[in-house]
Amino acid sequence: MRPVPIYVVSKHRYENCLTVKFLLKDQTPFELVVERGQVEHYAKYGREHIRVLPQSDRGLIYARNWCFDDALAKGAQRFWILDDNIREIKRRQHGRRIPCNSDLALRCMEAFVDRYENVALAGPNYEMFAANGIAIPPFRVNVHVYSCTLVNTAIGYRWRSFLNDDTDLCLQVLSGGWCTVAFNSFLQHKVQTMRLKGGNTGLYQGDGRLKMARSLERLWPGVARVERRFKRPQHKITNEWKSFTTPLKLKPDLPPVNPSEFALGLKQIKPVKAESLKQWLAEIGA
Repeated sequence: MRPVPIYVVSKHRYENCLTVKFLLKDQTPFELVVERGQVEHYAKYGREHIRVLPQSDRGLIYARNWCFDDALAKGAQRFWILDDNIREIKRRQHGRRIPCNSDLALRCMEAFVDRYENVALAGPNYEMFAANGIAIPPFRVNVHVYSCTLVNTAIGYRWRSFLNDDTDLCLQVLSGGWCTVAFNSFLQHKVQTMRLKGGNTGLYQGDGRLKMARSLERLWPGVARVERRFKRPQHKITNEWKSFTTPLKLKPDLPPVNPSEFALGLKQIKPVKAESLKQWLAEIGA
């Protein structure tokens, strides 16, 4: 059994459960959490991966908190919870976003986080926020972590908001003095909201986005507010999360880092046609 469990919660996406597809391709162990009435639909991804929720039609918050309880019952100190509409995990190397084995990527992030005492949540940034050729730090501290989240089971907080649940959990732990880590060295290629049938797509239709933003504003007055961004209602966090300043705290008596433990090399999987990519490979000596 993987020491850090990986849960994928899914509903009505059995026709094209993207996250499960890349995990299977990478041979990354995972648990697919579904409702009883959908087991047969998801069976094509492997019955050995399926975990059945005790109750149905209770929503995403119930399912995520069930995963939390299950991880605690396993004695896990951390667990991953992934949305079901992620295409792949990528490694950002020399300013380029490169597809990466997901199990190796997740283990690298776990190893980093385990060196600190006070990381509540961590995970890869969205690839759209880390364009090729732009200089960005390998990680950011005390910001939002969405969609692919490594959760510390000791935090004492749970998902509670039916809308904007990830943002609310981040604000809970940061207000409680914990840290979050969003990696730019590893990225997730996630399908844009409402582009894939199933899941919570219906919640965002009509005035769903406005309701979502308003719900967070009510939970966090003075911290979150509603603005119109990207031509739609969107929540905005005061000072762009810069109000949270708790530093990372290293664990005492840590062993030295072994760079060879997670050897990340480049492997050509198809012909390189773009001249810019050929030039980049020549520059790094690949």
